Amino acid sequence: MTDTGSSKGAPKDDVAELARRRGYLGQAFEIYGAAAGFYDYGPLGAGLKRRVENKWRDFYMREGFYEIETTSVVPRSVFEASGHLESFTDPTVLCTRCKNFFRVAEDLDVGKKCPDCGGMLEAAGEINLMFQTRIGVPKAGSEESTKSEAYLRPETAQGIFLNFQRLLRFNRDKLPFGIIQIGKAYRNEISPRQSLIRLREFTLAEVEVFVAPRDKNSHPEFDAVADRVLQLLPASSNTNYEEKSVGEAVRSGIMANEYLGYHIAKVDEFLEGLGIPHAKLRFRQHHRDEMAHYATDCWDAEFLSDRYGWMEIVGVADRGDYDLKAHASSSNTDMSVRTEQGKIIPHVIEPSYGMDRIFYALLESAYYKEQVGKENRQVLKLKSELAPIKAAVFPLLNRAELKEKAREVFQNLRDASIFVEYDGSGSIGRRYRRQDEIGTPYCITIDYETLEDDAVTIRERDTMKQVRVPIAEVEKVLA
Repeated sequence: MTDTGSSKGAPKDDVAELARRRGYLGQAFEIYGAAAGFYDYGPLGAGLKRRVENKWRDFYMREGFYEIETTSVVPRSVFEASGHLESFTDPTVLCTRCKNFFRVAEDLDVGKKCPDCGGMLEAAGEINLMFQTRIGVPKAGSEESTKSEAYLRPETAQGIFLNFQRLLRFNRDKLPFGIIQIGKAYRNEISPRQSLIRLREFTLAEVEVFVAPRDKNSHPEFDAVADRVLQLLPASSNTNYEEKSVGEAVRSGIMANEYLGYHIAKVDEFLEGLGIPHAKLRFRQHHRDEMAHYATDCWDAEFLSDRYGWMEIVGVADRGDYDLKAHASSSNTDMSVRTEQGKIIPHVIEPSYGMDRIFYALLESAYYKEQVGKENRQVLKLKSELAPIKAAVFPLLNRAELKEKAREVFQNLRDASIFVEYDGSGSIGRRYRRQDEIGTPYCITIDYETLEDDAVTIRERDTMKQVRVPIAEVEKVLA
């Protein structure tokens, strides 16, 4: 068969439909009517997500950063100090008829009609987005209710800041150093929509880089990324993005300093390494009126989705000394570092990755529809190292001797820690199409020639080319 044409980009629901049908993703609590903002990852979705997370770990561990794991339940006092109780809010409107709340900003403007019932909307003020809970049970009639109040974390960063003293000692009291963390975060979104784009429970992968203020403009590895060209949308330009090298952006003052520029470049490198096209990525600088309460400068890595338009998938912020100063003051704890220039409070550069949004961007980027002969072929062209299933092993026909040999090849590859699938159901063409849809890079077919020459046919997903390989070399070829 030959490829007579292919089309990149999916109609509105194709990616979501494939993800649901092929075990990547499904709405949570579906048998009870589901709940907006919650999704479950199926067998293939969990496999892909873990591979992306591990690739992220490896990427930042090569920077010399260590990983920690902190709690998801956080006492009220932490968020009082960090400013989240006061500032982590969304402006909302209320439908006067059905009494549903909606976000202003991206969802609705005051004056528009309710999308659910058509009723009139009125301003309803700011609503905090954190999920509230309690630690323990206060004594009846006591005044300890506020002390027991807690929240599910809306970001993983605060756990790193609270451990700063320990982490500084671990790093032998030297700056700079970086800490990474991957974990669940929770935001009680007012009106979550758009699949994985706005969730109430999601995975963040965050980096906190602690650096002396005077050193922010001299990153030791900046020259290695200075020539990397990015599509930039500075706050000074509302609509027109420009191609600029990271070095130019820092020298011209568009980006605040070398440390920020370096980590923006590393975000671009990581995303492109996953297989997200460089042409579909841009970095948009926050305007002052949308900047988080802790940030002095912030850039979003945005992916151009065929379905949702430009969507944020990573944020890179210069948090200054806001967090350490806030916790030092509130807890009466010394968060300073002794340097040759005296005692200083470190500044923080933070790349924050939304793993669920990256997961969606990766699926959409990998999705292709192709006309092959008289057939339509749907295929996920995931990178081999990310594909949940590395290869599928087929007996050409449903015959005992072929199935026995195929099972032997399958088990040998599993024993070698290569995750492969056995598939003996349906015609060989149908099995190829099934594996193409889930992104399996290679299909291994055992036929009657295999019984004579101990060789198999390996078919590559993207080109559909087939090669004959001795069974003894299959593991090496796949690796």
